[in-house]
This record gives sequence, structure tokens and C-alpha cells, in this order.
Amino acid sequence: MQHITNGDTSGLWPVKTDYPLDGALLPHKRILAYYGNLYSRQMGILGELPPDEMLKKLQGEVAAWQAADSVLEVVPALHYIAVTAQQSPGKGNKYRLRMPFHQIDSVINMAKKIDALVFVDIQVGHSTLQEEVPELENYLKMPNMHLGIDPEFSMKGGQAPGKVVGSFDADDINFVTEYLAKLVRENNLPPKVLVVHRFTKNMVTNYKKIKIRPEVQIVMDMDGWGGPPLKYSTYKQFIYREPVEFTGFKLFYKNDLRGNGRLLTPQEVLALKPQPVYIQYQ
Repeated sequence: MQHITNGDTSGLWPVKTDYPLDGALLPHKRILAYYGNLYSRQMGILGELPPDEMLKKLQGEVAAWQAADSVLEVVPALHYIAVTAQQSPGKGNKYRLRMPFHQIDSVINMAKKIDALVFVDIQVGHSTLQEEVPELENYLKMPNMHLGIDPEFSMKGGQAPGKVVGSFDADDINFVTEYLAKLVRENNLPPKVLVVHRFTKNMVTNYKKIKIRPEVQIVMDMDGWGGPPLKYSTYKQFIYREPVEFTGFKLFYKNDLRGNGRLLTPQEVLALKPQPVYIQYQ
């Protein structure tokens, strides 16, 4: 924890939490994830490249991050968007599309090739976490399976996803952590990692009311794209200043290059206070 706090003296970090349960990934390891959907080459690197090429590229990134910081072991992960927001109502008028289970199974099989973790990610649209999370319970009972939730596409105002940036409240996040904690206890699982994407203040409301539980490790993931100054600013405003438990940082192979931008190096990201323990490439 001292290492990832990285010399911060504000008093915000490290967040005081319970000592990790047996099998906890954080803060002992750094997770390096490739994000995407198998039906779309546009949603991220996970669906953009042929599987073997993608896995080789991921392993190269793991090696680069391990070289940049030898203190934390870097472990690979595949972060699959299992429920995608839609701009049309679709079946059930929920503005979301659930991926078939065989697609999730194929991601799990890919992950096995390199002993990677798997995350399933939920974009609820007009649905709710209460409806969507239980649909993935059989996967979440697997020891190496973790969860991501995306406030950007939680449209509480009734808009179509993508028209405005959505939000989750502490109550939404607390439902998920309580649900996961129950699965951990009842199935004797190691703690689950919950990734919450964020790049604006209103994407997560009432952050001080988010409950920390020993069975679930919460990562607030800086999800904004752009050049280095914008990414640094977003991290400081919405991740650093509103501490929950652990932090993450997202890098975009394409969008970060727009407007003469560039991809931050591992060394540059690791200079942040606190250091992110979850890194995601899209």
C-alpha cells in the first residue's frame, strides 16, 4: 500500500480498508486488461485483432509494465463487454443487448491460454444492475471471474445511450458489492474485483456512501480519452480527489492519439499518486 500510494501526503491515500482476505489480487498485483467485444472491431483491442495476435500483444504489454515496476506482479486480463448499450430500444425496450453465453465462454477459453483473469462488463442502458448482474451469476461464481460496470451508459433520465453521460449512485454500487460479497461468502471464493468506469464528476454520485467490503475490491477506473494533460486532469479531479479504495487508468490505442495526442508510457502512469493497480487498454 505504501508503494502504490507513491509518496502522496494529502491524507486521502491510502484509503483505510479491511486487510485483504486470502486470495485477494489487490494491492499485491497489478492487473493489465484488454477491453472490447467480439462482435465489434470498434469497441476495443479485444475484438479488433485475431485472438492469438491479441493475446501475444497483451503479453508484450504485461512484460513492459512488469519492467517498469518490479514490486507488483503484473497479471493479464480480458475485459469483455457482456451487456452493450444500444441506441434503439430493442427487445424489452431496455436499450441494451446481452451477449450470448457462448461468446463469454470463448473469452474464457482465450484467457486460459495465457492464464489470464476475465472481467465481464455491464452497460445497462435503460435496464438496472439489479436486473443484469444476476444474469451473469454462474460466471461470477468462477474464481477468476470479475466484474465491471459502466455509469456512462446508465440512462436514469430516459435518454438513449450516448446522448448524454449517464450515472450510478452509491446505492447502485452498494447493491453490486453486496451481491458479489454474498457470492464470495457462499461459494468460498477469493475476493472479487469490481471496476467502476469514471471520467466525469456526475458519473458517480454520493461516493462517500460507497461501502467497502472485505469480499470485494473496488477500482475507480479513469476512463477518459485524450492527450496526456487531459488524462492527468481527469484522474486528479475524479479519481484522486474522491477516493473509494483502489484506482485504475484506461489507455486508448486510437482515441488517445487524436489531436496530436499520444499514448502514455507505463513509467508516466506509474508516476501518478496513487499508482493505478488496474490498467485497461481499449
